[in-house]
Amino acid sequence: MILQLAVQGKLTKSWRAENPGVEPASVLLEKVADEKARLIKSKIIRKEASLPKISEEEIPYELPISWNWCRIGNIATIKGGKRVPKGYQLTDDETPHIYIRVTDMKEGTVLFNKLKYITGEVYEVIKQYTISKNDLYITIAGTIGDVGEIPEELHNMNLTENAAKIMLYQCDKIFLKTLLRSKICQSQFLDKVNQMAQPKLALHRIESTIVPLPPLEEQKAIVSIVNQLFKEVEELEQQTKARIQLKEDFVTSALQQLATGDTATEWAFLQSHFQTFFTEKSAVKKLRESILQLAVQGKLTRAFRESHPELVSGSHSAKALLEKIKAEKAQLIKEKKIKAEKPLPEISEDEIPYELPDGWEWCRLGEITDIIAGASFESSAFNEFGGAKCVKITNAGVREFVETNDYLPQNFVKNYQNFLIKEGDLILALTRPYIKDGLKISVCPASYNNSLLNQRVAAIRSLTKCLYHPYAFTFLQSPNVLTLYKEMFDGKSQQPNMKMGDITNLAFALPPLEEQKAIVAKINALMDLFDNLEKEIEQNTKQLEGLMQSCLREVFES
Repeated sequence: MILQLAVQGKLTKSWRAENPGVEPASVLLEKVADEKARLIKSKIIRKEASLPKISEEEIPYELPISWNWCRIGNIATIKGGKRVPKGYQLTDDETPHIYIRVTDMKEGTVLFNKLKYITGEVYEVIKQYTISKNDLYITIAGTIGDVGEIPEELHNMNLTENAAKIMLYQCDKIFLKTLLRSKICQSQFLDKVNQMAQPKLALHRIESTIVPLPPLEEQKAIVSIVNQLFKEVEELEQQTKARIQLKEDFVTSALQQLATGDTATEWAFLQSHFQTFFTEKSAVKKLRESILQLAVQGKLTRAFRESHPELVSGSHSAKALLEKIKAEKAQLIKEKKIKAEKPLPEISEDEIPYELPDGWEWCRLGEITDIIAGASFESSAFNEFGGAKCVKITNAGVREFVETNDYLPQNFVKNYQNFLIKEGDLILALTRPYIKDGLKISVCPASYNNSLLNQRVAAIRSLTKCLYHPYAFTFLQSPNVLTLYKEMFDGKSQQPNMKMGDITNLAFALPPLEEQKAIVAKINALMDLFDNLEKEIEQNTKQLEGLMQSCLREVFES
């Protein structure tokens, strides 16, 4: 905004009132033309093609009286760099000849930490393609339109073919840098390359770019004002970062207290500070994750257990529940309704991530569920028009089931009974199961009941009423589980694949049945609260954006 105000003359309105006798830009343009003519006559620069006059349609806004619209080619000469000749390479060995690349051009200058060199032999071939400390650089390939200065130490060093040098006449270099980085120029640069398959900003397109030109003395005044404003903005940015860091430190500390202290007390404290500290979606996301983890550790249902002492031991405990599930599963195997599986190993001390409340038990997911892998159906069997619905890997979204139009012949339902899935089954992707947003697991909706399960997808099914399926879904989204699978599958390879053992062997925190339901009820209520908190943040953000847009309109249109 500062740059745009600067090149519209809005920052120097008072300055112009105080300096009415300044030589106008029209005289400056005449001086530039005379200097260029002299240099052409002396054969220091070549004569350039005439630039077209600026039409009324090209002018985007009105300038102050002493300013002029012109083209970059009217006040500068643009020359390209040169690539290293074929058969030669850049070197890390220091020579007198540095080769400045686009990757070295950062933050309006050239960085020294990764400079490359050319040999004297290469220099002799491309020695005409250097850049001076008096020039500006502009990137023309890969990164488009970055503009900056050349440090004195790199005076007359060689320039890459992916950048050009801007040789200035009679103008303030820092003002031109400010001008070329402003929206009026940057938008033109991008418009000139958007239609190209391999974007490159041609030199003649830079020359034809129209720019507002103030008098030379006003250019210097603009630079001084912009520098002062940028300094103030940087100070404001540092203060903002400090405030944000304080908020983040508070959130981290508060969530740590929530996890380790008295949950009810710490939660009451957190709620009283929502409006102050949970003003960013990232903070709400951390809160969601912390609450999920606390839930599967039994820390949200401490009061529930105290009011239901019968759940700690006896027939209602998780230990009794686990024995009942195993017995029911054994009966289903005996009746050949599900297949027998290899015995799962005992859970070792190293696998237990945290201590459970009394009445809970650690078990393996494969002990309390039936986990089904999909069938390998021929691709030619699929259609988009009707038949038996099929669940493919594309249906397994992160927390949300994605409906698609994938069908198999209706008779496949009878022929592939072992691969039918039910409403409520958890659908888990086996290929690339973890992405940046989490585990690709979701709940099979009623519309997909008795659908067929395709390869690269697994279904996790409760075989008994002793396991409340929404609790299992909650547990599989808890941070500890996500961290485990992230370490196993995120970034390991282009197509990481989950094995069935990675699911069946997962250590699972099993509460008593009634507590499973209480946990899910509490989580659902809190997630609704967090949804509302995020909506409030969105509304506040929109209000702030609207206020900013209103201020900008007032500034730019006044």
